[in-house]
Parts: sequence; structure tokens; C-alpha cells
Amino acid sequence: MRKIIALLSLSLLFNCGNSNESLTVKGHIKGLKKGTIYLKKANDSTVVTLDSVTVHGEAPFELKSSIDEPQILFLYLDKNDAKENRISFFADQGATEIETTLKNFASDAKIKGSKQQDILNDYLSMTSKFNEKGLALITEKFKALNVNDTTLAKEKEDAFNNLERRKYLYTTNFALNNKNSEVAPYLALTELYDANIKLLDTINNALTKEVKSSLYGKNLQEFIDKIKTSEN
Repeated sequence: MRKIIALLSLSLLFNCGNSNESLTVKGHIKGLKKGTIYLKKANDSTVVTLDSVTVHGEAPFELKSSIDEPQILFLYLDKNDAKENRISFFADQGATEIETTLKNFASDAKIKGSKQQDILNDYLSMTSKFNEKGLALITEKFKALNVNDTTLAKEKEDAFNNLERRKYLYTTNFALNNKNSEVAPYLALTELYDANIKLLDTINNALTKEVKSSLYGKNLQEFIDKIKTSEN
């Protein structure tokens, strides 16, 4: 239930007004023959297009939009197939560069741009190791179950649960250590939405005044208020 509230709150606050400040997204997709690239953002319960361009071959692309404060945007690639190709990134005023491949559109993406994206890159670099280890433990658990080794399966399950707790703790500490960045409330909303309300309060209270008044800072405060209201 908390995740639903968090996502609804996020989508409402994604709907930002226009600004004279410009965002430019430049990039290159290795291996692309032809496709349409879209720059999008969440808007209430839908995703709206901010700009688009059709690319032939591996030519560089450029997209533009107005943006008035840091927020998560999405880069979509449409190749006229059923596969969804999407990259999310922390956008801000100025230029963002995205280099990736057609084969692994999301996982190969290298993103340079906002200071928020740099911080998010650091977080994702570490959590990708948690995720890889988690997938390995899940695979090992099912292999053990296939040969009826319940003792080994339980061992792998316990190891996975311990890994998840470590990832949770890492995310909490990362948010607190980056209390002066919009990434902190964003992670609280997307990665720690089911945390104890006291933990969310701790992160919220640690945020700097500027971050508290940002898109995700206000979003986090509203999320916490809704939880407290529902628990009363």
C-alpha cells in the first residue's frame, strides 16, 4: 500500500511548470539502424512526451525540453517492435549525455549530466553488486530445491534475506550521507517506501532546507504525512 501511495505522489509532483531554462539531452546508440527516440516524464498516472526525434543509423541524437528543477526523466527507443526500451536518468538544467547500445539499451547506458545523476550513478554502481549476488543466491536456491536439498535451499534463502537487509542499510546510510542532494528523498521514496516510519522521519529530518523544498523533498514529506494519517 505504501508503494502505491509513494508512486502516486511522485507522479503528481512530476507535473512541473515550464521554465525558460533548457534541458538538452545528447546521445548515441551503437548498433541502431532506425528508430524514434522519445524524451518523456511522468504526469499523474500517465507518461507524456516532451520531445522526440527519428534517427537513421548510428547518428547522434539531440532532444530538448524545459525543466525547472531536478527530476527523473525517461529516454525511450521505439524500433517498431513489442520490446520496451527505456532509460531513466536524473535530469537538471543544462546538458545530459547518454551513450548506450541497441543490444542492451538500459544496462549499457552511460549517463553524464547533472550532479544528481553522478550521485545516483554511485548508488547504482554499488547496488548492482547487491542485485547480482541476489540473483545468484536465488538461482542456487532453486537448484537446491530441484535436487531436494532443503537444507542448502534454506541456507541460500537466509543468505538472500541477509543480503537484502544489508542493501536496505546501505541505502539508508547513502541517503543520510547525501542529505544535501535531491537523490536522498528520491531513494527514500523508491527504495525505502516500506521502511519503518521512524527511519523515513530520520532521513526527512536530516535533509537540508533546500532539498526539503525540492520536488522529492516535498514529495517525501507528503508521503510521511499520509502514512501517519493512515496509522492514526
